[in-house]
Amino acid sequence: MPAAKFQTFKALGILLCYPTNEWQEGVVELAELINREAILKPQDREAIRAFAADAAASDLFDLQEAYVDAFDRVRSLSLHLFEHVHGESRDRGQAMVDLAGMYAEHGYELSASELPDYLPVFLEFLSILPNHEAVEMLGDPLHVIEALSKRLAERGAAQHVILDSLIRFMGKEPAKVTPRPRAEVIDFAAMDKEWEEKPIEFLGASAPAASAGGCGGGSCGGGGCGGGKPQAMEQRI
Repeated sequence: MPAAKFQTFKALGILLCYPTNEWQEGVVELAELINREAILKPQDREAIRAFAADAAASDLFDLQEAYVDAFDRVRSLSLHLFEHVHGESRDRGQAMVDLAGMYAEHGYELSASELPDYLPVFLEFLSILPNHEAVEMLGDPLHVIEALSKRLAERGAAQHVILDSLIRFMGKEPAKVTPRPRAEVIDFAAMDKEWEEKPIEFLGASAPAASAGGCGGGSCGGGGCGGGKPQAMEQRI
């Protein structure tokens, strides 16, 4: 019998993608898939259903503007996980190669436009793995996911509920934050300066016993699936 696989990871990855007409038309269905599979906490499934319902009813231009504001204007909110580990150093290039090689060993092929450390790509990769391997691998970038969740919640960005669900899935609680006033949030230079002074450490954390198409962008993972962890995953940065 084939090993069970969690499709929730792929669906969460798609929900983190840039909004398009196709994305907007499919968000409610993705939330329903997540609810049916029921691996997430009930409160998180409900939050994701609310996120999807709001996205489906919103003006697409407004969704796109909010997405760019949340993810594309500041490095400290990047969905490229190695950005928070290696920045622009040479180590990032080798880490990318190692991660792409691990994907290939498992038969997961990236398109020409996708980078392996893009979080939606990483989550889609988890969805092709047996459950226990996916859970173990998700533990590696969890510190980065926690930091991103906190920053997004502080900005009042709706996507933080997606990351919160992954944090609770791994047996932890998201940080409790108070959204910042908009005038303060928009200080992109200050946010990046703080990010550069306090880099995130990428830890090969062990996961507790358990717990949709890609969108062109990738991540970090490792452990327990034949190829071993890429070298970058084993370092303490």
